[in-house]
Amino acid sequence: MRIIDFFDKAADAHPERTAFISALGSYSYREMQTLSHHIGAAIDRRGLSEAGRIAVYAPNNVRAFACVLGAFRANATWVPINARNALDTNIDFMNLTECEWLFYHSVFSENVQAIRAQVPSLKHIVCIDRADDGHLDLDTFMQEGAGHVIADIPYDMHRMTTILGSGGTTGRSKGIMWDSLTWSTLIAETSIAMPSKTPPVHLCAAPMTHAAGILAFMLTPQAPTHVVVEKVDPLELMETIQRHRVTHLFLPPTALYAMLGHPQVREFDYSSLTHFLIAASPVSPDKLREAVEVFGPCMCQCYGQVEAPMLITYLPPEELAQAAQDPARAHLLKSCGKPCSLTLMGVMDDDGALLARGERGEIVVRGELVAPCYYRNPEGTAEAHRFGWHHTGDVAYQDAEGYVYIIDRKKDMIITGGFNVFSAEVESAINAHPAVENCAVIGVPDEKWGEAVTAIVLLRPGRTLAPEEIIEFAKARLGSVKAPKNVEIWPDLPRSPVGKVLKTEIRKKFWGNAERAVN
Repeated sequence: MRIIDFFDKAADAHPERTAFISALGSYSYREMQTLSHHIGAAIDRRGLSEAGRIAVYAPNNVRAFACVLGAFRANATWVPINARNALDTNIDFMNLTECEWLFYHSVFSENVQAIRAQVPSLKHIVCIDRADDGHLDLDTFMQEGAGHVIADIPYDMHRMTTILGSGGTTGRSKGIMWDSLTWSTLIAETSIAMPSKTPPVHLCAAPMTHAAGILAFMLTPQAPTHVVVEKVDPLELMETIQRHRVTHLFLPPTALYAMLGHPQVREFDYSSLTHFLIAASPVSPDKLREAVEVFGPCMCQCYGQVEAPMLITYLPPEELAQAAQDPARAHLLKSCGKPCSLTLMGVMDDDGALLARGERGEIVVRGELVAPCYYRNPEGTAEAHRFGWHHTGDVAYQDAEGYVYIIDRKKDMIITGGFNVFSAEVESAINAHPAVENCAVIGVPDEKWGEAVTAIVLLRPGRTLAPEEIIEFAKARLGSVKAPKNVEIWPDLPRSPVGKVLKTEIRKKFWGNAERAVN
């Protein structure tokens, strides 16, 4: 089915259920359905090309969600534009995807002037919250759709529906195409992996253009209520969970660490939580254990990437809670779970051979969850799909029970004194220190070692710790080869718009203008 079909089934079954809640008010499923019909009809009446690209550029906002639903209803392609990206990055991505439409929030009014001048494919611009700079407001725009009926088109599971960015932290972002089959597989996998006994209450706090927004659509068959907040603020999250009896929440590890480091974290009631989903990068086992202690047996992990979204593997709450309490299962705190039901996963060497359990190699996947291709990038698609599998770039192994353990990204391997050191392993050890909120480990040029393992550390508020103490702490857990040779304590870590630590920015201090960041 199409995304909009899943939404309509939920709305038809539960028309009066609250679909979205925000500081600006709430909308029932019937009201959101009506809004999406008006928006979709107005889009269709003005016209768009086959699978025309529609960009939505706003902070987390209920009316932005309505515009996405309207785009899907008009059989268009949603292009999420990250509100936290640099302007030039968003302009570049809109040009890459040849966007025809732009729905935006007025907080980006100045940016839209530059976008209008530098994205020649744009034909229609609508402001979702008010009339702005000559652009129609959403309410006026919707009136254009009055009485218009969108013509039915034959269902095509391979019709493009979404183009997402690959991140672009190491170069120009790729456009990753999802079709209806990608979405349907992801939604079906969610219903298998994360069934709910009661209607979910989902807190959308991380950007709706990424995993938090994707999770909103993943839950659609269960007719969830979405509580939408504009940003990840630890105290606001804790208050919102208690106030709205939130059941489902996605956060990246960095945001989880910030919550755990907040002095009031143990003052709220989290008993409603059933699925506190952590993804986007490896999690410190010790902080995961602490999270189970604080938030209860709701913590769960998944592994995926935009090219194979969210649910390549999954570690459910009951298994993670057992791992946090039973020393015999504690090793699972380092795992991202087992491969999910609808996707094939293997571990492959550089020559295309699938490896036995226990052997380390690159995670590869295939199946309908895998995005068909990169937008207008056949070379990139061919490279990612070598040997008939999608290559994730993540290094991992499976244990005898089938649990997957991600060791590192291929590019994050440090070669020091002739030994291979995976930075994620070192980060996990340092993050176990109770005074550490987060850290990033990289290799830096060194005459003796080639690359010296170096840790950049962010401490929890109010805590102090000497670099030498961190080195000794890591050495006791990892030995001298893997322990950092150098430690720097920074007031903050550079992050991408979705909260990932940007090692590329950290490396600039140490590698300067070198042509490569390896020795």
